[in-house]
Amino acid sequence: MKQRNGVLVFIFLCSSLISLAQTPTAVVNGQVRDTSGSAIPNASVEVINDATNLRYVTETNDEGIYSVPNVPPGTYHIRVSKQGFKTIVHPDITLNVQDAKAIGFTVPVGPISDTVTVEAGASMINTTDASVSTVVDRQFVENIPLNGRSFQSLLTLAPGVVTVPGGSNSSGQFSVNGQRASANNFTVDGVSANFGAVPGTFGLPANSGNTPGFTVFGTTQSLVSIDGLQEFKVQTSTYSSEYGRQPGGQVSIVTRSGTNQFHGSVFEYFRNDVLDANDWFADRAGRPKPAERQNDFGGTLGGPVVIPALYDGHNRTFFFFSYEGLRLRQPQFSLTNVPTLALRQQAVAGIQPLLNAFPLPNGKDLGNGLAELNAGYSNPSNLDATSVRVDHSLNSKLVAFARYNKAPSEITTRGSVLSRFQSSRLDTQTITLGATASLTPRMSNEFRANYSSNGAYLTFGLDNFGGAVPPPQSALIPTQYDSNSAAGSFNLQFSGLTASVPQLNILRNGSTSQRQVNIVDNVSYSVRSHQFKFGIDYRRLTPTFSVNSYVVSATFSSQQQVLDGTASSGFVRSTIPMEPVFLNFSAYGQDTWRLSHRLTLQL
Repeated sequence: MKQRNGVLVFIFLCSSLISLAQTPTAVVNGQVRDTSGSAIPNASVEVINDATNLRYVTETNDEGIYSVPNVPPGTYHIRVSKQGFKTIVHPDITLNVQDAKAIGFTVPVGPISDTVTVEAGASMINTTDASVSTVVDRQFVENIPLNGRSFQSLLTLAPGVVTVPGGSNSSGQFSVNGQRASANNFTVDGVSANFGAVPGTFGLPANSGNTPGFTVFGTTQSLVSIDGLQEFKVQTSTYSSEYGRQPGGQVSIVTRSGTNQFHGSVFEYFRNDVLDANDWFADRAGRPKPAERQNDFGGTLGGPVVIPALYDGHNRTFFFFSYEGLRLRQPQFSLTNVPTLALRQQAVAGIQPLLNAFPLPNGKDLGNGLAELNAGYSNPSNLDATSVRVDHSLNSKLVAFARYNKAPSEITTRGSVLSRFQSSRLDTQTITLGATASLTPRMSNEFRANYSSNGAYLTFGLDNFGGAVPPPQSALIPTQYDSNSAAGSFNLQFSGLTASVPQLNILRNGSTSQRQVNIVDNVSYSVRSHQFKFGIDYRRLTPTFSVNSYVVSATFSSQQQVLDGTASSGFVRSTIPMEPVFLNFSAYGQDTWRLSHRLTLQL
């Protein structure tokens, strides 16, 4: 009885120390028997990649059972051989991220030089665990149109996944089985991609590592361009103990690597306002069509690393490069409220420069000191996503890779005052190192290390849109308190508005950032019919939050208050630097027990 309780305690501890260490590879196992059904021990099993010719080698144990963990996604063939038996070759085996394929072999007696090719493909049914998951590979992504060239919409193909509105502090975008949008876990090549940052805001859900590091538009190119994507897998429920830390969906992304042949591609997606009709509201108001420009361009190149007369990387060293650039001018049309000419002229001298910072009205007078302005404009956006990956096979037992990714993105928008622009920028950089070692025929180790930085920057400014006259900084912020992080706000919260509250904002530079160090290690060990797996995951997150040396805000509630130069409310404040540190350590242990070729138990 005591021994049974000890086992229960051990299982409880393993399930309690839930790990974030999502392995981006697959495992192949099975049993090798002769024609009489007897197990064949010490048979050689080779899993060979069709594109790179890299081999993953093991042997069967005394029960004829073999296991090959940590196999990258791709198309493979398996060769089984032993002296006194014919060689069996099983071609066309597709392994996806986190697959667990059970493939058995029946080997006839005969000379080892004779080769028997198995024509039937491997079963596509998952018979090793009860996880609910969906895999989307590169071929599927390439053959369907994706608006914005981002694969978010494909995540909803998984059962239980729905999109949700995103907020500034919880832009998770997806809910899985009713969980919060910030409860999902994203990994790229086996390391955490939850290093999101929000420009200019406190943003604890993002900065504590709960949301992925998407672009400033909310798309996935900052993680991987769809041209650099090998495949991704979404697990929504009943996943094993190595997945977790967050209770929502587990999204595992694997990037492309080079092959023995050189391959490349170029693309350009083009849109222009000459091909589109005018906005209905702009056309009704008699306004011209706002400019629209979209150029989404880039390319890829991959293959073996070859230096003429110095090095030939065929079958050993491969590279893959991808780049995607976006230049977008998105047309908009807005109805806003601005001060009338009379209010600008009659206001006290200290407020006049702020009133003149609003565009001139071109619509009806509202009778409260404000008038309407309707105008079209275009919001510019930019993206440059670059990634380079190098894979190298040191020998048949050790494979390593390195990947660098840089994806700055920026968007500028106009708000309730069309002469006020808000520029939001994210500068995402990641570097990932990984190695997979076959220590013995029964044991293998997988190691990952990652450093990610995600700088988020926010700027408010004023320009001369619609006849506005940008005021000096001192019109809102006293000279003695002015700095790059000083901010000011001027609001006209009048009654009788027909649009959003007119608001001026000034901020030269508001910055937040996120930095992540992630170390992951997984060990697989096979003992008879047991496949043990243990792992650890360490994350250190060091966000910094926006600091304002001086913040002033003034709100006027009526025309008379503006004429008197007396605000109805306001405040002056200052914020101090804050740099918290989030430390996450997780560990797990699991046992995949193959009771028979028809029954597998996971503990």
